[in-house]
Amino acid sequence: MLNRRATLLAAVSGALAAALAPGAPRAAGPPAIRIGMLRFGTVSWELDVIRRHGLDAAAGVAVEAVPFAGAQATQVALQAGSVDMTVQDWLWVSRQRASGADWTLVPFSTAVGAIVAPPGSPVHEVPDLRGRRLGVAGSPLDKSWLIVRAYAERRYQLDLDSAVDKSFAAPPLLAAELEHGRLDAALTFWPFAAKAEAAGMRRVLAVEDAIQGLGIPPGVPITGYVFSEKWAGRNRELVTAFFAAARQARELLATSDAEWETLRPLTGAASDAELEQLRDYYRRGIPRRWGPAEQQAAGELYAILAKIGGPALVGPATALAPGTFWQAETA
Repeated sequence: MLNRRATLLAAVSGALAAALAPGAPRAAGPPAIRIGMLRFGTVSWELDVIRRHGLDAAAGVAVEAVPFAGAQATQVALQAGSVDMTVQDWLWVSRQRASGADWTLVPFSTAVGAIVAPPGSPVHEVPDLRGRRLGVAGSPLDKSWLIVRAYAERRYQLDLDSAVDKSFAAPPLLAAELEHGRLDAALTFWPFAAKAEAAGMRRVLAVEDAIQGLGIPPGVPITGYVFSEKWAGRNRELVTAFFAAARQARELLATSDAEWETLRPLTGAASDAELEQLRDYYRRGIPRRWGPAEQQAAGELYAILAKIGGPALVGPATALAPGTFWQAETA
């Protein structure tokens, strides 16, 4: 009896292993597309709407959300072929293409971030940052920091890099430092800026406004779905189906407040005010137009960022790499 049980267990285990192994035949159904995402990132919100409403199945595709702990991990997964798409910024795409890769991008969001300050802070406008303690999310090469630096220089002839007492850290740490009064202001990513404003902090400058202050027309995406151009050419119907479902999901998120109530656990909102701010930031970031004018504006923004960030940001390229934005009509 034991031998029969062992044999049966081995057979079942072998069948399960075969079913779960990479490259194993899938059950009958629509073709799948694997999207790498941060576990609680904003991409997860869109994919959750697609799944719950069956928008992928209706479009003839099965969306598989593959969660990761950090943005770097999603890049590695994409490069290793473990996922078909992730969301990245187009600076990364352009630099990779300049090095011979064939990644390309379809816009996801124009949202960036903001400088926020506590109610009692002396910082009300960018010039007030002079000599103050400013926290910056990310690294010295973070695009929001470079954009704000370029804006301060052009608008106020202010070199923020040398004028402020700056510290770089992860957004949660900056939030704690603001709360305890150890910073006068912080430049942080938009979900954290939204939560800070919900808690009563003041928006000093939205990065989107800084971009327009640099003479760049509105509507330039900051992040997008990134994938291999060759892979997309082989799977054009699959890619088209996914973006059709994504557009429907964004329309729901743009128009339905009830949809946000359902998403509340994924957003991490601790209050109604936080949820409303997250909703409003997200909605402002939905790309409304994407054509030659917006792509030209992206090229102009690239030139500004390349000048201030230098080769450490963009590598040896002096212009946005051709093909950075996918030219098919799917955005």
